[in-house]
Amino acid sequence: MSYTALYRKFRPDDLSEVKGQEHIIKTLKNQLKMGRIGHAYLFTGTRGTGKTSVAKIMAKAVNCEHPTENGPCNECAMCRAIKAQSSVNVVELDAASNNSVDNIREIIDTVQYSPAEGKYRVYIIDEVHMLSTGAFNALLKTLEEPPSYVIFILATTEVNKIPVTILSRCQRYDFHRISADVIMEQLTDLTDKEGVEAEKKALRYIAKCADGSMRDGLSLLDQCISFYLGEKLTYDRVLGVIGAVDTEVFGRMLKAICDGDVKSAVSIVEEIVISGRELVWFVNEFVWYLRNLLLVSTSDDDCEDMIDMSADNISILREYAKNIQPEVIIRYIRILSELSSSIRYASQKRVMVEVAIIKMCKPQMETDITSVKERIRRLEAGYNDNAGATAGTVSAAAPEPEKKVNILPDALPDDVKKVAESWSDIVASLDAALQNTVRKMTLSIGGADGNELMLVSPNRALAMILDNENSYRELCEHINEYVHRDVKISIRYIDERSEREGIYPDLEKLVKSGVEISYE
Repeated sequence: MSYTALYRKFRPDDLSEVKGQEHIIKTLKNQLKMGRIGHAYLFTGTRGTGKTSVAKIMAKAVNCEHPTENGPCNECAMCRAIKAQSSVNVVELDAASNNSVDNIREIIDTVQYSPAEGKYRVYIIDEVHMLSTGAFNALLKTLEEPPSYVIFILATTEVNKIPVTILSRCQRYDFHRISADVIMEQLTDLTDKEGVEAEKKALRYIAKCADGSMRDGLSLLDQCISFYLGEKLTYDRVLGVIGAVDTEVFGRMLKAICDGDVKSAVSIVEEIVISGRELVWFVNEFVWYLRNLLLVSTSDDDCEDMIDMSADNISILREYAKNIQPEVIIRYIRILSELSSSIRYASQKRVMVEVAIIKMCKPQMETDITSVKERIRRLEAGYNDNAGATAGTVSAAAPEPEKKVNILPDALPDDVKKVAESWSDIVASLDAALQNTVRKMTLSIGGADGNELMLVSPNRALAMILDNENSYRELCEHINEYVHRDVKISIRYIDERSEREGIYPDLEKLVKSGVEISYE
């Protein structure tokens, strides 16, 4: 006898065996009990959630000679004939490959004949959204007023593609994604019946990978059992068959990214590739890992019920969450989500993953506000870790940078005033990242002749960013374009006392308020 796949072998035979759809099962049981059978049903939901199985159970239940509380008895002649697909009372049509008007007209032609045995003729149309417009129109009238002995059950994964005229004539039942706990319970029961020894952790991971689909979970289990036939199914073996990545790898990758360690991060990608893991799986699972980290980081209450991880892994996430800002996690998720949408059909998956990982390691490669904040955080962390090394870079006593950009005549006090008056326009002309930094600093004045501008801030990290040669050059070029003179500008880190006492006045505000500025 040929082998039967697990999802077919363990297909539910009555309503009590359908898992994870209690809201639908209760309604259908009541309808069968009270004899309130509808003439048209629409079962909608994601793949593998039980739509076709429930449709077949209903076909047996309405024709069963000895119906039970859970639907069909599965013992009478009608139940056995329908299960063996030999009954003319039940017609199944796959609309994906039979979607023309002629296919529907064949159904309409047979509707006029009452069943020779049993009570109802049941028409199950799977993937009904694939029907052509003409086919839907042909079905419309019959679906609205079928004979009393006809029941239509339509099943679809894309209910949005079904015409409203069809929807309004059906009782709609939405099948939910099945929880990982329910899938794992079913897998555990199935492995016991099949005599397969499996670790709970392995079954838990298969249930998680099923993504709410019982059929996918059974198919993955079938694949793993076949690969390790007669052997114990362990967590590591499941990872190997599915091509997935262990959670520990995500922790190491996250640490490398937060440290800006490109070499270590890329080495982890190479390790994943060499071990035969699937990069698409890695990207999708890493997004979920970061999602869990974000929940831990932003939830004040206990959120363990929303995270499908062990208590040990959740405690590790809590430690990571103490050192990573939520907006940084969101930036990581954004980069990976953009990658996930394009990597599936890419020919160079590894290169695309490595580029995304490098972008996560190097926030200076992006100009959005989250990346700028991450750059500032790393600069501040670097300063705190090595204050002696950074103090000489930018400090209150640091020598003013002598950096000439253009060969222009020296600026006069009137030119400095012109810069102050146009400061908002000058800042607006900068690129987004630099603009954000400059706006957080104060424009002031200095120099022996009162013709030297200063940008001051009590935030050392901001001053360090502007003291960068490229940033400084861009700022000076934009200023000089407005006055066509060489305006001297220095970047100063000031202490909070100096800011509080107004030692460095805000030049832009003074000019706008009409205050005359004299410098002696």
